[in-house]
Amino acid sequence: MQKKIIKKVKILVVIAIIVGFVWFLVVYPMISFHKNEKMLENAARNYFDLNKRELPTGERVKTVSLKTLYHKAFLEKDVLVPYSKKTCSLDQSWVKVRRENGEYKYYVYLECGVLSSNVDHRGPEIKLNGDSSITVSRGEEYKELGVKSVVDNNDGKLKTDDVTIKGSVDTSKIGTYEISYIAFDNLSNKTTVTRKVEVVQKLYNTVKPLLNGSTNFTGNPEGNYVRLSNILFRIYGVDNNKNVILVTDQDISNVNHSKVDKWLNYFYDHLNESTQKMIVPTKYCNMALTETTLDTTQCSSYTDKKKVYIPSVIEVNKAASGEDNFMKPNTMSWVANPESGSKKAYLTRNVFYYDQYGKDFLSYDVKENYGVRPMMTIKGDSLILDGTGVIDDPFTFGDVKKAKGGSYINERSTGEYLDISGVLYRIIDTLDDGTTKVVSVYNIGDYKEVLCGADSGEDVITYNPKNEFSNAYYINNRASEFVDTSYFTKHEISVPIYKKQIIYGEEESTKKYTVVLSAPNMYEMFSAHVTGSTSFWYLNTSKGKRITGAVYDVGVPVNEKIDEYEQFGIRVVGFLKKNVVISSGNGTEQSPYLIR
Repeated sequence: MQKKIIKKVKILVVIAIIVGFVWFLVVYPMISFHKNEKMLENAARNYFDLNKRELPTGERVKTVSLKTLYHKAFLEKDVLVPYSKKTCSLDQSWVKVRRENGEYKYYVYLECGVLSSNVDHRGPEIKLNGDSSITVSRGEEYKELGVKSVVDNNDGKLKTDDVTIKGSVDTSKIGTYEISYIAFDNLSNKTTVTRKVEVVQKLYNTVKPLLNGSTNFTGNPEGNYVRLSNILFRIYGVDNNKNVILVTDQDISNVNHSKVDKWLNYFYDHLNESTQKMIVPTKYCNMALTETTLDTTQCSSYTDKKKVYIPSVIEVNKAASGEDNFMKPNTMSWVANPESGSKKAYLTRNVFYYDQYGKDFLSYDVKENYGVRPMMTIKGDSLILDGTGVIDDPFTFGDVKKAKGGSYINERSTGEYLDISGVLYRIIDTLDDGTTKVVSVYNIGDYKEVLCGADSGEDVITYNPKNEFSNAYYINNRASEFVDTSYFTKHEISVPIYKKQIIYGEEESTKKYTVVLSAPNMYEMFSAHVTGSTSFWYLNTSKGKRITGAVYDVGVPVNEKIDEYEQFGIRVVGFLKKNVVISSGNGTEQSPYLIR
């Protein structure tokens, strides 16, 4: 008997505990919550009693938020989440009032933590025609796709014509635009859906109309400039697959024709990853020609698919328009075609002189160094993000983000320009040791080039910074009179030494020196002659009698013996310290990074 009584007591205790928990966790919070709802309704009634003009007319709905009732002092105390000091949601809690059957009816929605009122508080579901993100081409007409359906969980299907559409798209300007679609249910619960419209400029769609029915530009057009990997290109034309063919605006380096393929691998490695992904491997013309076939515009022999190559006679001829032809540089630049039956290849130039005047192409030994203008084909659907295509505002693709003031120069990339105390430089490489290798764009000197000569009386012209008769000694020890070296650090350089001819990749040995400034290496990025520069020395050294690396003032590399008294100007290469900081600028030739 006693055991039965104890068992009943235990059961009653358990029931009491359960009831206590239910009261504590469910019943009391709900009682408190409903009291708060009533308090909120009364506050709203008082608000509208004093602001009768705000009461809605017709089928309209008027809403007053919990926040407004607080601020207007219609609530004497805070509306709190049960068992806490946290206030209920000020923005999501509200009272709506609507006139129904001649009387005003109040709808209360209170959101307090996990508790919320059982009142319709969600707006209708809007479904759009088409995707929520679309793209249109620049200049194309934007056609509003509109709304497919509007459905509310209480009111059912609503009229799509009642949806308000806000926003506009200016297809003349590249950018991302937002169109908002706004709908209300019968209790004025609001839903907003946004469609993003991106106005883009696809490269092929931009280039094709400019060609006027042709496949390539002719003459010297003003609007075919592109900047990729911080390198200025010209658009040559388009291919049959709606891709776009580019060629660098100027020579990048001087290279032996026999080693162009190998050097192009070096060039490709200096393109940034975004640019490399845009490239379409392509077969390029490389057929052998003779003096009697140099006027052809048809190709009969092609390379395997390549990521980068150089122009052929075909591209140069097809771009001809009188004496103006953007495919002919100011320098002497190789084209892809060898001369049939010889160890020579052809090069082109805008003007040849003396007895060669009037010719479009000349042939030279494939082991001689002349300019290279890399050519490549990129995807026609590449998106132009900025620029108008002129030389000072080329088309750009977002492959490079400009530096912010205060960032380090060694975080930047190949090809960007910088100004140090009025001297314009270009980045060759950022190195693992934190230094940045740069080359001056033009010759140094005050209003005229600084000249220095070859070794006096020496048959072998060496590049040796320790030899006071060497141009290398002058560059390392005297060039600081013309350039600010306070941002540069001493660095080890390797001077390539060749058996006789200077041939890319065939140096017999190297000499290492530690210097502040040196001459450019003939085969490195941006070492070719540029418009506005004059003659200058290279550091490439040969054991051949009076053979060395240099460029004449007409932009042509020296491929012969140098006279004992001949002098050349100076372009300098240096290594910027790790802590050099950018103050301003965009890294372009027109707006270089300023180093202060």
